[in-house]
Amino acid sequence: MGDQPRQGQLDLESGAVTAEDAATSPDQTASRPSEPVQAGLFPDDSVPDELVGYRGPSACQIAGITYRQLDYWARTSLVVPSIRSAAGSGSQRLYSFKDILVLKIVKRLLDTGISLHNIRVAVDHLRQRGVQDLANITLFSDGTTVYECTSAEEVVDLLQGGQGVFGIAVSGAMRELTGAIADFPGERADGGESIAAPEDELASRRKHRDRKIG
Repeated sequence: MGDQPRQGQLDLESGAVTAEDAATSPDQTASRPSEPVQAGLFPDDSVPDELVGYRGPSACQIAGITYRQLDYWARTSLVVPSIRSAAGSGSQRLYSFKDILVLKIVKRLLDTGISLHNIRVAVDHLRQRGVQDLANITLFSDGTTVYECTSAEEVVDLLQGGQGVFGIAVSGAMRELTGAIADFPGERADGGESIAAPEDELASRRKHRDRKIG
């Protein structure tokens, strides 16, 4: 890794974020001006409603993980639902768009062989970022250390140094998520009207046929 931490490096062994940008406190990070939302990330180029959540089974299908993974990560506080946690029998967790995005990133990091212990530090860092900020990040890893790049120059510098083995463009994961999440029903945390998933053509025909029979 070298004697000096590189820009964008998340020190997974000590748990410290060594990037100059990432070394700011959560309050300082929140006070920085937000980057404009990348065109095409969302249907109307607006940030997803933070009050809309998705139940555990839907979150699993959208993120491409198992319910066992989802439950374990929630119980160990790796990725917890920010809208509503399970509280007693019969209650349902509600995951926000950002929560499911982090679930998707965790899955990809796991698939490359990074341990949950090392992923936890990266996740803690991602939680401090808003959706707009995440859209401008590319994560690279050599299997041990996770690097954050926010510009083409940083990517080139990292690859020339030989540290990056694989990368995850968060904006690409966002686009995938935006397309998939539209097929699942969402619930509003403020008690507003739920967002129903669009009916597929077959279901619509069956409903129309049943009405005729009735």
